Amino acid sequence: MLRQIIENEIRRSGPMRLDRYMELCLSHPEHGYYQSGNPFGAAGDFTTAPEISQMFGELLGLWLVQMWQDLGAPEAFSLVELGPGRGTLMADILRVAKAQPDFLAGAKVFLLESSEKLRQQQQAALGGHAITFLQQLDDLPEAPVLLVANEFFDALPIRQFVRNDFGWQEKLISPGLRETLGKTIQAPDLDRRFPDIATGNVVEINETTEAFADVITKLVKANSGAALIIDYGDMHGYGDTLQAISSHRFTDPLEAPGAADLTAHVRFSDLVHDDIEFAFTTQGEFLRHLGINARKDALEASSGRSFNAEMNRLIDDAEMGRLFKVLALSSEALTTAPGFSK
Repeated sequence: MLRQIIENEIRRSGPMRLDRYMELCLSHPEHGYYQSGNPFGAAGDFTTAPEISQMFGELLGLWLVQMWQDLGAPEAFSLVELGPGRGTLMADILRVAKAQPDFLAGAKVFLLESSEKLRQQQQAALGGHAITFLQQLDDLPEAPVLLVANEFFDALPIRQFVRNDFGWQEKLISPGLRETLGKTIQAPDLDRRFPDIATGNVVEINETTEAFADVITKLVKANSGAALIIDYGDMHGYGDTLQAISSHRFTDPLEAPGAADLTAHVRFSDLVHDDIEFAFTTQGEFLRHLGINARKDALEASSGRSFNAEMNRLIDDAEMGRLFKVLALSSEALTTAPGFSK
């Protein structure tokens, strides 16, 4: 059904931009992947770090508590998650935060989620806590803010451009859901951002990510706060990184619109705006510095089972440890931010 909707739009309006295609595949109100699919966990299409182990969310919760203390322990603040999945991460954060009652008492929880199906799952996971769902970040009240986003930005729609000898051509989707190239254009912004790209190479831009970065930067700097962003990608980079995942396997992004998760690697430099304080590292290094080994030992001692496989999946270079990166943004200097190498 969604394939036919996309084909009809292409026939009406001409070749479709990739970001529009991704938007329809992921967020169509009836047939979009996040509206009708079951993406998370072993029975879904992919497994995120919070679903792999409670250690991930617990350590992020400790990081947030430490940043709250560094900000002067405000009596009231916004605790925000972008794209909360099934609510697992926020549930783990709030559980570990019970060790700091003033943090828990002052936190007003906001979740940015557009899927009604996922909102119901998040409400169930956080049934003991008051939640406010957001349609947009601009709706947050004026208050100190602590924000976390795990595997959120990789799902935001991208555009792709190919460098040729005369300028740039945008990748588009033509009838039959086939890739095609638009007319050659001059794009000074692309020339500036990718000055050394050779002919034939692909670059990706994410206008939605850049818009989010503007809002997050303003929130953090105007109200005092910090943001923690975890995703796969790198600080800089180029190339075609668009991928589709179904049942934990890679598939053709154009094969089954709405039936597979579409993502692209995050270019973290697009999230660093206006001279904001930031720190950047790999997920493996971040979790090691936060003490994942000690947390693993404590869980094993209390439960009598091994957590070694879970830990290794989160931190090993061959698993998630190097591919996934962690970016912290703050209104304060991050030279002593927990979890980052000094």
